[in-house]
Amino acid sequence: MVQDYSLVKLFKNKDLLKLALTHKSWVNEHQRIRESNERLEFLGDAILEFIVSKELYLKLPQKEEGYLTVLRSNLVNTVNLSDVAKRLSLGSKIFLSKGEEDSGGRDNPSILADTIEAIIGALFLDGGIRSAEKFIQVTLLTDLDKKISEPLKDAKSTLQELVQAQGYAAPKYKVIKEEGPDHDKKFTIEANVDNKTLAIGVGKNKSEAAQDAAKKALENFEKKS
Repeated sequence: MVQDYSLVKLFKNKDLLKLALTHKSWVNEHQRIRESNERLEFLGDAILEFIVSKELYLKLPQKEEGYLTVLRSNLVNTVNLSDVAKRLSLGSKIFLSKGEEDSGGRDNPSILADTIEAIIGALFLDGGIRSAEKFIQVTLLTDLDKKISEPLKDAKSTLQELVQAQGYAAPKYKVIKEEGPDHDKKFTIEANVDNKTLAIGVGKNKSEAAQDAAKKALENFEKKS
């Protein structure tokens, strides 16, 4: 169903769609034509989180906050949003600079995910919350029952998917500090990709510290455009 989803038909104001597809690199090469999609991305991110949160709250009345938070993260993270963008063949439609395109920008998970959020923001401005909600239902929530039935992905699994989608090897986790007595240990672990530190996490054991490092690395990825 997603493959046949026509973005153009969703918009009354086609200029809003064009704006949502405009990456900042294109603006740098075509100044004073229009702004980038970053403001729409900011708006769309908030709307996406609200709509998915509402759907999970209503659909899963017996689940606790922690479960709902992890499930929501699995639905709205960069990996999942970029997958939606790929199914919509969005990469070929984004306005990118030549340099960004030559460096693989049309397949960059972060750019694709950001564009999905910008489209959601644009749909909200064009047709209100129902327009944005319909798009999210069709593209992100159609297989919600399947996702609920599957084990939730933890931060390490999600980070591994993300970095491998960008052509890197799986992250490595290295203990850089171990403190405290045996009954009250504190571990500090570094998440490393391509010999670069992504984030540092802490925890009462190695597993907890590694998950914390992966979570912080994902947060850093989300902040990048």
